[in-house]
Amino acid sequence: MRVTNKMLTNSFLTDMNTNLKNLQTLQQQMTSGKEIRKPSDDPARVARAMQLHTDINANKQYNKNISDTINWLDTTDTALGQAGNVLQRVRELLVSAGNAAYGSSERQSIKDEINQRIDEFAQILNTSFDGKYIFGGTRGTIKPMATSEIDSSVDTVNGKNKELIYNMDVPNANESIELNKINKKMFVEISSGVTIDYNVAAGEVIEFDGKDLRQIFKNIVDHLDDENSVSKLTNEDLTDIEKAINNILKKRSEVGAKQNRMEAAKEKNEDESYNLTSILSRTEDIDITQKTMEYATLQTVYMASLQTSAKVLQPTLLDYLR
Repeated sequence: MRVTNKMLTNSFLTDMNTNLKNLQTLQQQMTSGKEIRKPSDDPARVARAMQLHTDINANKQYNKNISDTINWLDTTDTALGQAGNVLQRVRELLVSAGNAAYGSSERQSIKDEINQRIDEFAQILNTSFDGKYIFGGTRGTIKPMATSEIDSSVDTVNGKNKELIYNMDVPNANESIELNKINKKMFVEISSGVTIDYNVAAGEVIEFDGKDLRQIFKNIVDHLDDENSVSKLTNEDLTDIEKAINNILKKRSEVGAKQNRMEAAKEKNEDESYNLTSILSRTEDIDITQKTMEYATLQTVYMASLQTSAKVLQPTLLDYLR
């Protein structure tokens, strides 16, 4: 078979186009830093890379959930600590109220301070974080607790007493529905398919072991008004306050356990994110050293092909006649 000049030219152009296409591919890879430029390059690898991107983005959201939950639990722990301090002070006042040397004026002073402590306790249970009341359950944008002034059940001239109550100052409020919202648990997803509850509801602090802190406070101020009920302050009332303090400590320990779990979950999440990022890099990123060497090799091949073709494809007389 006779090899014509046109056949050599066509073969040369085909090879040159192939070399230029390979150079272009390497240039684009080195510019983008990615092995895959479009799905058609490697459909299987692209599908894997897309799934890895999805997993990494989900992990970032889980990490944000965990961080927000840790901050929420820190705020809850601080608030419970403050609530415990209030109850400890009420306990101290009850012990001092049993002093036989105390008269009505001393008991009135104690009652005045306890009334202020009831206000303080309600304020603590209305602690907010990031625009939500941490003890408000799913009704997080409305204060869960309030105080009101009531007349003592004892015939006295010692003024009004403070009462701790659930805040029902809500338009068209249904008390049972509102209480259900206040005492409802809230959940957060910290990993795929893993959710935990993270809030302490106001009801868990107020109601415990068949006792109600609202009634305990009411009994204390009433007994301080009644000279015949002083012994109850250092017996029933003191016992009830100690139970309330123990309940606060129990809730703080639960919060502490959740804090430890969140810290462990955060560490696990960060490890997973690192591993996923590493796998993604191996899936779609180029080896810059390898690509640089390949590019240099292709450049050499391209220049050599130009020089070879210039010697092989010598001009003919027809080229001059054109």
